[in-house]
Amino acid sequence: MIYLDHNATTPVDPEVLNAMLPLLREHFANPASPHPAGQAVARLVDRARRDVAVLAGARPRDVVFTSGATEAANLAIAGVLATAPPNRRRVLVGATEHPAVLAAVQAAVELHGGRVQTVRVHPDGAIDLSHLRALLHPVPPSTAVPPSAAGSAADPEGSGGPRGRGEADEVALVAVMAANNETGALNDPRPVAALAHEAGALFLCDVTQAFGRIPVSVTETGIDLAVASAHKMYGPKGTGALIAGRSVRARLTPLIHGGGQERGLRAGTLNTPGIVGFGAAARIAAAMMDDEAIRQRAQTDLLFDLLVGWLGADALEVNGPVEDGSARPGPVRLPNTLNLRFVGADADAVQSCLPDVAVSAGSACHGGGSEPSPVLLAMGRSATAARESLRFSVGRFTTVDQIHAAAATVARAVLRVQSLRAVGSGEVPWPAEPGEPELPAASDRPAAGWTGEVSPTPGRTPELPVPRSALP
Repeated sequence: MIYLDHNATTPVDPEVLNAMLPLLREHFANPASPHPAGQAVARLVDRARRDVAVLAGARPRDVVFTSGATEAANLAIAGVLATAPPNRRRVLVGATEHPAVLAAVQAAVELHGGRVQTVRVHPDGAIDLSHLRALLHPVPPSTAVPPSAAGSAADPEGSGGPRGRGEADEVALVAVMAANNETGALNDPRPVAALAHEAGALFLCDVTQAFGRIPVSVTETGIDLAVASAHKMYGPKGTGALIAGRSVRARLTPLIHGGGQERGLRAGTLNTPGIVGFGAAARIAAAMMDDEAIRQRAQTDLLFDLLVGWLGADALEVNGPVEDGSARPGPVRLPNTLNLRFVGADADAVQSCLPDVAVSAGSACHGGGSEPSPVLLAMGRSATAARESLRFSVGRFTTVDQIHAAAATVARAVLRVQSLRAVGSGEVPWPAEPGEPELPAASDRPAAGWTGEVSPTPGRTPELPVPRSALP
């Protein structure tokens, strides 16, 4: 199996597992216990908290451990709305946010009151800052244009009539992710934070996909609340974190009540193996992130070039940022992520022809079945284009040989689906003796435009993970 679905989850790094095993064997005491065994475990938890904080550009006391980013998002969103004043119950969310954030916002609004508005994104997936500004500062009814006018400034999101700031309608929270899980599109948190704070709102940033892949600094960028998960960065499932400063934490109310662990915000005996694993994963990511980014960007670029070589440039469309003046994947994206439309080939059908290559047609947390990706629809893609799109996300242990093999296998699958579609539509006659169309062999290299071995830009592709001797 060639695993190219690291944005869904990652394997546990062997060094992370080694760090966790003592917590399942000899260091099993409760960190809240006052005896030496408990305090020894508490010190391990403290170290993990420091390691996560360093990677997040935050202070250790700002890290609240949870069961994952989903719980962290629910804690942050419900906590903010539960204590928000009655005149500040509006929440703005990016159109391409993760389902965990979207569902948490909707549930919190239903419970505590308020309303949700969606912030548009550009066709490359980046947040539309002009639309965010318009939603944060709506035009008062007295100066608004008639509701029937197209693109009414009084209702820039197009979900109702004009509403003014005097109608208990101030914004409590803005939620915009740092990196999209499907397309890899990046948002700079700094302008979003500045606009939110200018309007008196808090800024929640889902850094789950960015964490450990690109630099993140909660403090320097003005993020009030950040959520992350260990299993996206070679740590264990079931562990995550809410990262929030003291003044913001004081405004939250807990979802889980009990013994008062995690500064009273998340009760329950700590998942010490998971937390220590999270800390180890953060330490490793801090040491390897720069080199991994170079290698993984080279691999996704290589994958794109190989697929173009097999299928032709007209058969592919990049979903997400592209280079200026070209159709190639752009630099302003997660280095490990590539989302492609294969024109004329249904993504589910292509996946059914890929038993040995793991890829994704959307978020692993989106239960829409055959429904097209909401992320791609929000970016302006048609339903057909969204249904013909696949996400490839490489990882720490992906090799160049695997990229070559995967490209050939995917190309074979795409050509097969396209040929079957053409036969089914009557565009080409069914052969007298049905057989496999002539497709590239998995071990071949593209014929047209390629000679010899294909390799990314020299100096950018360490073939294997960085030696662990580089770790602190």
